[in-house]
Amino acid sequence: MASLPTNPVAHFVVPSLTPKTPSSIKLPFLSKSSNSQFLGAQICVRISPTSVPSSSSFKFAISSKVNKGQAPPAFTLKDQDGRNVSLSKFKGKPVVVYFYPADETPGCTKQACAFRDSYEKFKKAGAAVVGISGDDSSSHKAFAKKYRLPFTLLSDEGNKVRKEWGVPADLFGTLPGRQTYVLDKNGIVQLIYNNQFQPEKHIDETLKLLQSL
Repeated sequence: MASLPTNPVAHFVVPSLTPKTPSSIKLPFLSKSSNSQFLGAQICVRISPTSVPSSSSFKFAISSKVNKGQAPPAFTLKDQDGRNVSLSKFKGKPVVVYFYPADETPGCTKQACAFRDSYEKFKKAGAAVVGISGDDSSSHKAFAKKYRLPFTLLSDEGNKVRKEWGVPADLFGTLPGRQTYVLDKNGIVQLIYNNQFQPEKHIDETLKLLQSL
């Protein structure tokens, strides 16, 4: 059996983002095992002018149509009891509007229960709390009953309001995003907070702002 070359070269073809003349880059590859026959091997990366989408197609951005200092789009949605609730109903006092992915998911349950546990603090600050997701009213009703949620949950089926407000999806675009807005008594946004993976932080940040209003 033929022995391996003392300095083998492995070739990998990598598509280039720009159609330039092919070239090679040699990188050292060191095995952790002293018995490996590939000790000191080199990897030769060949840059090929294969046509691929431009680098601009790989860009992504988290943007919001609603910005601090603006009045967000009005809405009327059904609550957990099937009643219509309009954003204008809360005019004259601060309101916390938080968008969350779905009822009964671990992060959303944790967030809802954190709002519940701090609800008296929100009341003391004179603020209403409103949760919004794409679940229907019956799902919200069961969710609110199970976890004894004392605040309003609104059903944004089809995610129309979420889109109008420009709530971003999570990093991978697989789930609706988790974003919280604090509106002052005049209906103007004073805080936008986004944290998909630490839902309890939404409560801390909103209370901090409400106590300063």
